[in-house]
Amino acid sequence: MSESLLLGIDVGTGSTKGVLTTVQGEIVATATVEHGMDVPRPGWAEQDADGVWWHDVVAVCRELLDGGPHRSEDVAGVAVSAIGPCLLPLDGEGRPLRKGILYGVDTRATQEIDELTAAIGTDEVLAFSKMAFTSQAIGPKIAWLRRHEPEVWAGTERLETASSYLVYRLTGRHVMDRHTASHWMPLMEMETLAWSDRFADLVAPVEMLPRLGWSDELAGTVSAVAAEETGLAPGTPVAVGAVDALSEAISVGAVQPGDLMVMYGSTTFFILVLDRPLADPRVWMTAGAFEPQYALAAGMSTTGSLTKWIRDEFARELPAGEAYATLFDRAAGVPVGSDGLLVLPYFSGERTPINDPNARGVIAGLTLAHGRDHLFRAALEGVAHGIAQNLDAFEELGAPVRRLLAVGGGAQGGLWPQIVSDVTGREQIVRDVNVGASYGDAFLAGRAAGLLKREDLTGWVRGETRIVPDAAAHARYAIDRPLFRRLYLETRETVHALRADAG
Repeated sequence: MSESLLLGIDVGTGSTKGVLTTVQGEIVATATVEHGMDVPRPGWAEQDADGVWWHDVVAVCRELLDGGPHRSEDVAGVAVSAIGPCLLPLDGEGRPLRKGILYGVDTRATQEIDELTAAIGTDEVLAFSKMAFTSQAIGPKIAWLRRHEPEVWAGTERLETASSYLVYRLTGRHVMDRHTASHWMPLMEMETLAWSDRFADLVAPVEMLPRLGWSDELAGTVSAVAAEETGLAPGTPVAVGAVDALSEAISVGAVQPGDLMVMYGSTTFFILVLDRPLADPRVWMTAGAFEPQYALAAGMSTTGSLTKWIRDEFARELPAGEAYATLFDRAAGVPVGSDGLLVLPYFSGERTPINDPNARGVIAGLTLAHGRDHLFRAALEGVAHGIAQNLDAFEELGAPVRRLLAVGGGAQGGLWPQIVSDVTGREQIVRDVNVGASYGDAFLAGRAAGLLKREDLTGWVRGETRIVPDAAAHARYAIDRPLFRRLYLETRETVHALRADAG
């Protein structure tokens, strides 16, 4: 009999990644499927639930379990994470009625944010949800759906997020993790971490929502229908799962109070583990992965996707497989501070800590002496300044960071995390095994299957590299940090007017 394997699958903004591991955390196989994001209008972001999310899960399962040498019978447990929080309406048969409306990068519900805040009251929102309404919140997006797509709402029987929909497709059960559910404000009460109908009349009946669970709990088992599509064995345990960022945190061992995970991806996401709830309108208060933990979460809207934009628009002559390596290599030769170039990376609005969906990218200080290499480095530095703002917010509200663990594609290769350490003045830890959220999902799969204990995670996260700030670079960036913040404040009114003109 072959050794039991654990399957983790993460559906991200730009790709889906799967990993097979042993129960001890050794990686035996990986798979990746690329996909895109639909932007039908400025400020909107959508993905097809079946054509992207479920399609990719099936593709990853088929690739990893093709019998050469791994088979479905070898898999002892499955866990899936996905982008989130998202809004996906289902009909009475469990079929999606439209494309999923994505997390905070989708800023369509600004009017509904203002209306819900006014209806409930700013102080009451903060007391009940422990955070303010932002583009990350799902309640305003439900209100937007009811107002702008009444025919869709009329046929809606259930509401899901990306990860809970995939759990449903795998098991036939509607289950959502509490971390994701925290963003379905004002339908979840943060003191009890349970659904509440207190403000349901303003948004939606709680009966439309999935049941709640912790990320490492058993959601159900693979159904016969899902087994036929994916190749998984019927009856295989499936974990409740998580959003991608929470699984990323698990993958590097950021699970103790004071641990901060920084995810360098298409967006940058932060999770700071807490042992008690805090409230602040700049960031998001959520449940953690494991009972009874809480977590402060935060996120920037345009980070890795900004580097991709520069690559696609200004480096088309570079071979596809070499473009990023070339851009990073040349940016390393540009002086600290990019010869006076400063970038606000708000190309899709911005989430925390400024929470301004109408913010836009600004490139300041351009001269004829600047080139693409300067722009690329300035973009990396702009993101680093945004990361510093979020870390400052954590400290100011009384949630000190004990250690900072970096994960994601942008954390590899050295230059970008080094810039972040130089700007923030903080040491970062990069794990030797840095596969990402799918690796954390594999651990959750082992938990749901009853093969792992929470304390076994310390044996999974092996080895580390420490990125230490350079004192001279930190001193130079200290000059630009207040300029970064001032640039936003002084251009905000103009940028908002331009946004209004664009429609």
